[in-house]
Amino acid sequence: MKNILVPTDFSAESHHAFEVALQLARQTGGTVTLLHVLEAPETNTGNFSTYGGPVNGSELPNSDGGIDKIFFIKLMEVTKGRLHALRNEAETLAPGVPVTDAVEADRIGDGILKAVERHGSDLVVMGAQGHGAMENFFVGSNTERLIRLAKVPVLTVKHQQSTFEVRNIVFPSDFTEESTGAIAGLQQVQAAFPNAVVHLLHVTNGAETTTTRQHELAFAERAQLTSFQTASISADSTSAGIEQFARQVSADLVVIPTRARSGLSRLFQSSIAEAVATNAFPPVLTYHLA
Repeated sequence: MKNILVPTDFSAESHHAFEVALQLARQTGGTVTLLHVLEAPETNTGNFSTYGGPVNGSELPNSDGGIDKIFFIKLMEVTKGRLHALRNEAETLAPGVPVTDAVEADRIGDGILKAVERHGSDLVVMGAQGHGAMENFFVGSNTERLIRLAKVPVLTVKHQQSTFEVRNIVFPSDFTEESTGAIAGLQQVQAAFPNAVVHLLHVTNGAETTTTRQHELAFAERAQLTSFQTASISADSTSAGIEQFARQVSADLVVIPTRARSGLSRLFQSSIAEAVATNAFPPVLTYHLA
């Protein structure tokens, strides 16, 4: 988790993500790349685009792009200025952490995914809002799409974390054979936060069984966890149970492996990871099963 990409729309949520990314980079000796995606408007009214250029027909031969070109240049200047201000802020928040910036002209989700490939990112740290707040780019739908499609782990941050110290990690699973594919990712998390306790959580519709605890202990042994606790919680839904337990133990991080494929345990369905990532209070790290 050393090469960190931080998409920003300059909202409070994306700034919270930026602060967490800086703290992570300082801990791991990593770097941070700030990314802003300029999303071209797709709507038009009559024969005029929202950028001022023609919708039907073509520009005059002596045209240099008109209002739309001027608007884009000015927008790029403003964007670069705001990114530069964030880089200056980083020098105060995390001295010594290398911070670069980039601008993509694309759809929000596509631009982020392309940037991950282009910059060789190991981790995406992004802000998120609930579905009701539509004034910013990074509402639930964009976060959920990135969780499904990104080839690297995604850390979702919703609230300010003035000091991102991870002492309690919640790792929900049903701890069946399918969960073996989650071990490599969990071991990387444990290596990044060696002093944290990993709470192995099984969400049920009833009381914990002896078999459940046996599966949790067997998983802990396979994962070679050095500091862990087993737990079980009864809830109406898996995502609700995860959120409830995270509050109970004052979790600093929730870690959820996922894969969007039928036939797998319902816990590994991407919809559950997406629901927790956009609703739970602590930061949520999602990654794809091996």
